Amino acid sequence: MVWEPGEEAWEAKLAMLRSYRHAHGHLAPRQDTVWGEGEGEQVAIGQLLANLRRTDGLGKIPKRATARAAQLAEIDPDWNCPWPLDWQRHYKVLAHLAQDEPHGLLPDIQPGVLFEGDDLGRWLARQREASTWAQLSTEQQERLSGLGIKPSERPTAAPASKGAAKGQSKASAAFQRGVAALAQYIAREGTTAVKRPHRETIVLDGQEHELALGIWYANQKQRRNKLTAPQRTALTELGVEWT
Repeated sequence: MVWEPGEEAWEAKLAMLRSYRHAHGHLAPRQDTVWGEGEGEQVAIGQLLANLRRTDGLGKIPKRATARAAQLAEIDPDWNCPWPLDWQRHYKVLAHLAQDEPHGLLPDIQPGVLFEGDDLGRWLARQREASTWAQLSTEQQERLSGLGIKPSERPTAAPASKGAAKGQSKASAAFQRGVAALAQYIAREGTTAVKRPHRETIVLDGQEHELALGIWYANQKQRRNKLTAPQRTALTELGVEWT
């Protein structure tokens, strides 16, 4: 006889999470990740963790929720990290790779180096960008620094040509603001999926700007053939997929 069916189901979930953590070294799977040995034992573990991280995801009884949070922390202290799971997954994979390197520092990893579908090199390049690094929390910066990852210096903009039209200068400045806003959004959310109504506030050179980022992003994708090569490169480096 099962006296507490809810507790039995919870223990089954914990067992599955322990199994995943043992195999991957983290509890930061993609939301569509399925885990389990047999077809009948497959669990949508990515969605499970997303649900647990939500408000009241551990139940509305405070004492039980606290106990369950402690159980999850025993499996992985970062199960409910304050930053996106996508960021945590990349970091943990790289931290595992660095364990076997001299002094625990990462070797050079170029964009295009994939691990289970994640482009580690491109992610690293993005974290090193000054605009992205500035949006990371102090703890995130410390974790990356521990792997030998440092922010790159912000490149100095080349002086504008005297013959450049004022309209082009304004358009270029607007594009750079859009790129900075998109980089900030990606660093915080861990995805390039920007909903059309979304607005993003950024601070550049001490001045605050509010951009209709969702509309700007959709416009760039629609007019991709009219973008300059540097503009397309800037968006591609942020992870924008054109097809």
